[in-house]
Amino acid sequence: MPGPLAGICIIELAGIGPGPFCGMMLADHGADVIRIDRPGTQPNPRDPLLRSRTTMQLDLKSAEDIAKLRDLVKTADGLIEGFRPGVTERLGIGPDVLLADNPKLVYGRMTGWGQTGPYAAAAGHDINYIALSGALGAIGRAGEKPTPPINLVGDFGGGAMMLAFGMVSALLGVKNGAPGQVVDCAMTDGSALLMAMMWGFRAQGMWSDTRGTNMLDTGAPFYDTYETSDGGFVAIGSIEPQFYALLRETLDIADDVLFDAQYDRAQWPAQKARLTDIFKSRTRDEWCALMEATDICFAPVLGFGEAVTHPHNRERGTFIEVGGVLQPAPAPRYSATPCDPPRQP
Repeated sequence: MPGPLAGICIIELAGIGPGPFCGMMLADHGADVIRIDRPGTQPNPRDPLLRSRTTMQLDLKSAEDIAKLRDLVKTADGLIEGFRPGVTERLGIGPDVLLADNPKLVYGRMTGWGQTGPYAAAAGHDINYIALSGALGAIGRAGEKPTPPINLVGDFGGGAMMLAFGMVSALLGVKNGAPGQVVDCAMTDGSALLMAMMWGFRAQGMWSDTRGTNMLDTGAPFYDTYETSDGGFVAIGSIEPQFYALLRETLDIADDVLFDAQYDRAQWPAQKARLTDIFKSRTRDEWCALMEATDICFAPVLGFGEAVTHPHNRERGTFIEVGGVLQPAPAPRYSATPCDPPRQP
């Protein structure tokens, strides 16, 4: 079956990173995504972000090709673009023009800083957008500099996923009688929104602005990674009292008074030092044998190749091969409208 977005046509003006990821998400879930590339461009068959598209090559500096694009958009449901503010307007394909051609069009705009604001015209990358939103400053260990979480929080979480959600929301609005509209997706806004729970904790006095001292940012000994005797790592997330109790029982520290006050932050450094020594006493596989698939909230820290072969991921088909390239499978999954397998670019 073609997926829940079957019948939706999206025009994607080719870009890099978050724009293609958004196009991939929409295509993965059944939309007919037509990617507009520059003449002579060869899609990279090893790039999962380009899967499941129809590709058309148009010169956006050519009046003839701009006319072709406008004709194409007249019958489309949505368009996504990731240029700097004002670029599509100068090309003659800005939202005013295309919404006049197609009043039901959902016009998705992906930028780092947004369409307005003092930084709007400046260049930037994920690291800059999440720095300005406050997200980067919260990520890292105590006493160390902020650690960029690859480009997951800005480009893909705060950007591409937000735009995909915004596109589907606006498309649903059109279906329910609302007019077409512009979706202004800024990675600064999106990455700030991803921090909503931490802002709530902060308002309740449960979150410190000092990085690496909180429950979820490596401050707590029961929510962290630990090295094992063979140089591997395991991840522990024993937050709830019953899970913490099981952790203590398994580690044979149930009677150790050091661990009695789980949320006493003054005890956290000593508790963490003790856990560090305990976890270094066995290999990662030995800890897996003791803890995997229990209510301790445990998992081994896996690399790319290990993640592909792990039994849980294999059973669920979390990773697939498309055109000889290993990559993540589409997510989430649907019971009534399962998506067709992705196609190679």
